[in-house]
Formats: sequence, C-alpha cells, structure tokens
Amino acid sequence: MEKNLLKGALLVGLGASSYGALATVVKMAYEHGFNTAEVTTSQFTIGFTGMLLLNIFIKNKSKAKEEAQKEKGSILKLMLGGTSLGLTSVFYYFAVKYIPVSVGIVLLMQSVWMGLLLEAVLDKKVPSGRKIGATVIVLLGTALATNIFSSVHSLDWRGVAWGLAAGISYTVSLYSSNSIATHMRPLKRSLWLLAGGLVAIILIFCTNSYSNFNFGIFWPWGFFLAFFGTILPPILFTSGMPHTGISLGTIVASVELPVSVMFAYILLREPVNLLQWIGILMIISAIVLMNVQNLKKKPLPLA
Repeated sequence: MEKNLLKGALLVGLGASSYGALATVVKMAYEHGFNTAEVTTSQFTIGFTGMLLLNIFIKNKSKAKEEAQKEKGSILKLMLGGTSLGLTSVFYYFAVKYIPVSVGIVLLMQSVWMGLLLEAVLDKKVPSGRKIGATVIVLLGTALATNIFSSVHSLDWRGVAWGLAAGISYTVSLYSSNSIATHMRPLKRSLWLLAGGLVAIILIFCTNSYSNFNFGIFWPWGFFLAFFGTILPPILFTSGMPHTGISLGTIVASVELPVSVMFAYILLREPVNLLQWIGILMIISAIVLMNVQNLKKKPLPLA
C-alpha cells in the first residue's frame, strides 16, 4: 500500500477528536435525567449492531475460509479482552458524574504511563530513561491539568477514583486492541471486542439498573455516542494508522485531550485556567517524547 502521511494523520486525528466529544455529551445526557446504565447500554448496543451490519456488507470472500480456520480460538479471547472497552466507558462515565470533564479526560490519559508500566511488566524490561522522563512529565502535567494545587479539597474523590480506574481499563483495552487476534480483519476484531464490552456492561447493570430503563436514551444520545465512540473511531484508526505508523499515530491521537477540554468549555461552560492548559500541553509533549525516537527511525513519505 502506498503511504500518504497527510491522509493518515487526518484520519487518526478525526478518530481521536470523535472520542474527545463523548464525555461532554454523556454529561449533557445526565442533565436530561439519564443514568450511566442507560448511556453505556445504548452506546454499545447500537455500536455492536452497526459493526455487525458493516461486517455483513463488507466482506473479503477470498480470505473467508482462511479466517474461519484461524478465528475459532480467537473470538473468546477478543470478547474477554473487549470487556475492558465496556469497563472503560462505565468507569469514565461514572467519573464525569463527580468531576469536570476536563479533569476526567486527564485521568483517563494516565494510560500513557500505565501502558509503559504494563509493557515493562510483560516484557520484563526496565523502561528507557527517555520513557521514564516522559512519565515524570505526564505526572507533573496531570498535577497542573487537574488544578490539584488549588482544588484538592473540592475534587470529589469518587470521581478521581473512577477516573483512575478508567485509565487502568483503557490501558488494558489498548493492549487488547493491538495484541489479540491481529490476523483477523479489523472490522471483525472490532465486532468481537464490542461484543465483549456489551456483555460486560449488561452483567454490571443487570441486577437492578434495567428495571426502569428509559428507552429515550437511544435517540439522539445513544446514536451519537455509538457513532462517534464505537463505530467511527475504529474505522478511522484502522484506515489511518497504516499510513502514519504507530509512533506518529499515537502523537496525533493525543489531540483527544484538548478536544475534550474544548468541548467541555464550550458546551458545559467548564472553566479551564492557564495552568490547566500548560498541564495538558505537558502531557501531549510527553506523548511526543515517548514516540519521536521511533518516528525518526522510520520516516514515512508524504505520498
């Protein structure tokens, strides 16, 4: 495939930006009386249905038989790994009930250093000094971005705890998305990952949260969250990443952070001060620092 760097960066940036809008829309849904069970269930139900339809209509028949032989043992692994997708949404949406969206997204982005720690444990290898330095920058940036020095007493500890849990779960979901059954087509992998996420959500909320389920959540909130959170991003990422490569793709995807903060500022009127913006820029800088060396090793052509 001929690589087009500009096209790839645009696709990855759009995918990350669509993720950035989710928390603000969820908080608006809360203001209209909906709860976390309704929000997450509608998002993943519609998302799974949409991905299923895409798999039905977009098939590579020449590889169908070959895939069928290889995927028998992979579907369960994908569904197990996909539970982390559902948990990430549940934890993140719980978090923004108690803390501002601008703080919630920063806590979610702790996956930058959590992923580094997971990689070190799995590979049994001490991270490089550059990566450790980037982690320190992330932690300092987080302190500024969450405005912790002036709002430590006003931040609800429940929101902080849920936000950190979302960061952990998001780290696991990134590992699952990049490591499990990579021989399968991206659309089919996304389908089974979403299936695992949907099952996890149903199991979490099945006891008492569905007794008075408000089906009004499906339109427009559920469709928006499903399209911009579970259908569009995988398509954009799987189309854009081959052009950018993982290193540049990760850097471009960090646009999710400022986009999320800007959506919260514009639609929810959440205040964001200069120190918080400096913290956000520090986190983005750390992401660049962690990937720029690999990017230099593998330069990509513009066309």
